[in-house]
Amino acid sequence: MVLTEHFKEAEKRLGFPKEAVKLFEKIATKIDNSQFFTAKFTEAKNMVLNHEHGRLDEALDKLNKIAILYGIKNYSLHMVFLLSLTEDVLARYREKGISEDIYWDSVMDLKYKFKECVECKECYGTFVAGWNSGFICLNRFALGRFQFEYTTWGGEDFTTSAGITVKKGDKTVGFHIPSSGVPLTDEVRLDAYKRAYEFFKDQRREDGLMIFECGSWLIYEDYKTFLPETSNTVKFINDFEIVSSEAKNKFDDAWRIFAKWGYRNPKKWPEDTSMRRAFKKFVLDGNKTGHGHGIIVFDGEKIVR
Repeated sequence: MVLTEHFKEAEKRLGFPKEAVKLFEKIATKIDNSQFFTAKFTEAKNMVLNHEHGRLDEALDKLNKIAILYGIKNYSLHMVFLLSLTEDVLARYREKGISEDIYWDSVMDLKYKFKECVECKECYGTFVAGWNSGFICLNRFALGRFQFEYTTWGGEDFTTSAGITVKKGDKTVGFHIPSSGVPLTDEVRLDAYKRAYEFFKDQRREDGLMIFECGSWLIYEDYKTFLPETSNTVKFINDFEIVSSEAKNKFDDAWRIFAKWGYRNPKKWPEDTSMRRAFKKFVLDGNKTGHGHGIIVFDGEKIVR
């Protein structure tokens, strides 16, 4: 059964608007009322749940074919699918003895992806459902402002300004910045680092230090040339020792700032926030955006520099 009490509880906690809840529950009911749809939906779930690393992308491809057959938008069916998996993921959390608070904080990513889908695609659902594989496989967890995951250093050996060397294959903790809207203040960032340090104990080095790593459009160093030193974005960039920085010919992440307008000519980008005004001017002035990859060495209380 798709439309379970847990499904409804997840919708409630995620704060979906009534129209979206009505749509998702209509789709769930349509699945429950069809033996064929139920069989295909269950088959897709088993592909995800019965394999160590999941097969979410394959499962979503299967669902896309069913969506066409039933006249349902892919993005909406994808959200229903992910909502239906939340109860299975909760069982995994309980089996591992992981806090349900962390579980619900991690589930909240569906809210952020829902908001992005509405703003960018004008559709109730998610257009990046494949991203959730890390949560389902219990590799990625929301801890404070960021989402952290088990990783290993895949780059060349790198020595920080403090003389700490990170070697290829060393344990690290990767992290991502969800679009929750919570400002990246000093206090918020430090709180997240501390939470991750406690959660990922087995990722610490023998000397007790933890290596965080992040690859993101948001930590491209050239942004420091036009954003104020006091901005949270610049302060966030300064948390890192940047290992690599690459300029891009096209700002593929413009949608993260400008929503649906990010897919359009930069001249048409809105200017209703300081961030939007700054990035629009930067791009229209002929500058390139980019992508940075950096590390943070953390001792449990502070960044080691």
